[in-house]
This record gives sequence, C-alpha cells and structure tokens, in this order.
Amino acid sequence: MSLLNQATERCIAHLDMDAFYASVELLRYPQLRGLPVVIGGRRRKAEEGNDTEFARLADYQGRGVATTATYPAREFGVHSGMGLMQAARLCPQAVLLPADFDEYRRYSRLFKSAIAAIAPRIEDRGIDEVYIDFGAVDGGSEQGGRPLARRIQQAIFAATGLSCSIGVAPNKLLAKLASELEKPNGITSLSLANLAECIWPLPCRKINGVGPKASARLEQLGIHTIGELSRCEVEWLVDQFGRHYGQWLHEVSWGRDERQLVTESEPVSMSCETTFDRDLHAVRDRSELRAVFTSLCERLAADLARHGYAGRTIGVKLRYDNFKSVTRAQTLSFHTADAAVIRQTAGLCLKRAPLERRLRLLGVRVGGLVAAAAAAPPPREQVLELF
Repeated sequence: MSLLNQATERCIAHLDMDAFYASVELLRYPQLRGLPVVIGGRRRKAEEGNDTEFARLADYQGRGVATTATYPAREFGVHSGMGLMQAARLCPQAVLLPADFDEYRRYSRLFKSAIAAIAPRIEDRGIDEVYIDFGAVDGGSEQGGRPLARRIQQAIFAATGLSCSIGVAPNKLLAKLASELEKPNGITSLSLANLAECIWPLPCRKINGVGPKASARLEQLGIHTIGELSRCEVEWLVDQFGRHYGQWLHEVSWGRDERQLVTESEPVSMSCETTFDRDLHAVRDRSELRAVFTSLCERLAADLARHGYAGRTIGVKLRYDNFKSVTRAQTLSFHTADAAVIRQTAGLCLKRAPLERRLRLLGVRVGGLVAAAAAAPPPREQVLELF
C-alpha cells in the first residue's frame, strides 16, 4: 500500500490519558493539584485510602521505582521507571503516594466505556492508552478527526473528570507520535504532508522503540533528529544496527506503518518490558535491577488480572549493550496470574541467562494464556515448590 493510499484510506487515533495514575490520585486529593507528586513504592492498603498526611519523597528509603509523576514533578526530571531514591535527589519536596491499582483499573474501565459508546473499534494498549479507528465512525475523519477527538475528550471528562491527549494520523506510528505533541489535554491531527514539518524535527528517541541506547548510538553517528535518520541509506542502517532493526528505523523515519488495529483477537501472551536510561550491570546495579524486575512482574500480573487471563509459560527477555537479545522461559504445570509466582519463576529464568554484559532492556512475559475463570487453581504443593 502506498503512503498516499494509506493516508486516504485510514484515520487512526492514539489516545493517551494525561499522567493517568497521578491524575486519578488528584481526584482523591485535590489539594495536591499544582504540586510535584510521585506515585510509587509500596501498594496502598484499603484502609489508607483517605490519608491526608502525606509522605515526602525526601524521606523515602528503599528500592522502589516511580510508577508515574505529575507534570510539576516531571519538570524536575522525575519520570516513570526511575528509582525513588534518585527521584528524591531531583525533587525532594515532592509528595510520595503509594499506588492504588484497583482504583486505576476502575477509571480505566470508565474511560474506555466512554470511548466505546462513540467509537467502538478500539485496540486496547494498556491501562491508560488505546488506538481508535476513526474511519469506522460516520464523519470521523472530517477535519482531520478533530471534531470526533474533541467529542471523545468531553465524554471522558464527563465520565471520569480526567483529561487525555489524542493524536490522529493515517497510521498507528504517527498517531502515537502525534498524541505526545500537545500534552496535556491536546488534540493533534497529522497527515503525511506534515511529516517534514512536525515529525522530522523531533529527536529520534521520540519514536516508540528507540530507547536510550539506540538514541545514544544514533547521536554518536551524527543522527539527532528523525529527519536526519530519514536521509540515511537503509543499507547503512542495516550495517550499523542489524537487518531487522536497521530496516525498521528506515521505515519509521518515513512515517511508514501498515499495522492494523487488533480489536478482537485473543492474546497468546502478555508482557511488560522497560529500556533503561543507562545500561545496568547485574552485580553492580543489583538493587536497581531487582526493583525494576519486581515492578515489571507486578505490572504484568495487574494487566493479566484486568484482562481476565492466566498463563503457564513465564519468561524473561534481555537486551544487552551490544543490542543482542536473549530469552529464557519456563512452563509451569498450572496457570497463574499471581505476581509472586510470576516473579519467582521469572527469577529462575533470569538465572539461566548470561549476565556478564550490561543490560539495556529487561522484560517479563506470560504465555499460554487462558481465561482466568477457566483456569483450575494450582495444587498447593506445586506452588510451594516455587518458594
């Protein structure tokens, strides 16, 4: 399909809730609006839901990571996935709140129901983001999709009191980039004619899939923007980054993405992964890696529970500082969505992977999914063997 046909035939939106976890907390604690707030550390207990005495990030001691932060905290350099001790050095005055995933999932269901009432063809991408087929809605592509986007924003605010940012474009790649351009509460409509003006000036790291290491490597090669990347010969990129990743870099720099919305298929697996801001060593950065690893397992367990799945095959993915990746997996005799079981089994997989090189990416995966309601509870002795 040519780029021109892609532009005329498809109208895809990416909707991203604005600082979702933090925004839900601000509904509970409106007195914190405008202040730096970080969500992370231990999970909130039910009886703690109405606390009015707030902990300060400066007083935190432990190995937790930031789940998210309000925009005032982000101005100090705090971001999701950052160790809370590091965040405390950047913004000690921030309020620290424990996460409340039950509440976040409740609001996730509310905002997605509000969308579905208007535009039912949705690809669920997680607790706080979706892709939407605007082309499937009568008049959805008119004026670049802006009227429909505004209508969806209003419906979400009416249902939840929360804001979101929406990018509308001819494909998923550009829609996701567009949704980041006018945060918070923004609407951005892009066509392929806007590529040179709106996308090419952006740094390469803005592309979903270009992590800190790849971005640093590109900068070493004198490539700082997406536009500069687009002017590289594909053969040269393959020589530098390998066949698959090099070809992919070339395609995305030109805004090419033919992926379709996945709205109905049952997943065979679910995963969570993160690319580190700096390469981490398994021994020297053990504490930070352990905290991130635990957080990934907990997030994956929460995603499984939210979607109603359990799985048997638990695995890990590692990408090293030389861009090579390895995976290790173990299949259980029962299905699970339990965070502790996932963490323990994934830890056993990790012990079977080479850990001499520094790591740039770490991921956890659960496969062999079945509906949680159909999964028989594991024999007690089999669970005990894991611990």
